[in-house]
Amino acid sequence: MLKIGLTGGIGSGKSEVARRLSAKGAMVIDADKIAREVVEPGTAGLARVVATFGEEVLHPDGSLNREKLGSYVFADSEKLAALNAIVHPLVGERVAQLQREAADDTIMVYDVPLLVENNLAPMYDVVIVVDAPDRLRIERLAEHRGMAEADAKARIAAQATRGDRLAAADIVIPNEGPLEELDARVDEVWQDLLGRAARG
Repeated sequence: MLKIGLTGGIGSGKSEVARRLSAKGAMVIDADKIAREVVEPGTAGLARVVATFGEEVLHPDGSLNREKLGSYVFADSEKLAALNAIVHPLVGERVAQLQREAADDTIMVYDVPLLVENNLAPMYDVVIVVDAPDRLRIERLAEHRGMAEADAKARIAAQATRGDRLAAADIVIPNEGPLEELDARVDEVWQDLLGRAARG
């Protein structure tokens, strides 16, 4: 089993790359998606979030108000650490379960936004970084997520620097051109990964 850590700053296009690798046959484990699952209504994770941050982080229907919670934790490193201490172990348990259930020849791609920030590179056989300039990432966040420029800059500032991320990369996928260029680069990377998996 080849374990790939896929990362990139917010707005870099990491999700586009993950989708393309999945379409080629990789098993993509999306840490963000699992992080949402472990705090769905009725879970122990959500109960712990509410116990830590209060009922005001819930929508009226009892689901987690991510925007409200995000506004608390992105401005306060201690609150962010408290949230991570709840969510990360739960995500880890779910990922371990998915690993156990996967076939031996699987190319596992872990979509991990904070791979560099949390020093997780040693956990993977290959680290892939999706890279785009900050200016372009801010434009994408405004265009695709309706995020205000100040919020986009704050999110980017809360993550690892572009230089730190590139320093951790075994493979870099630049993503500042049209999607056809991204497709071509992902094709190259997939052939590289198949070769690495075959060499075992």
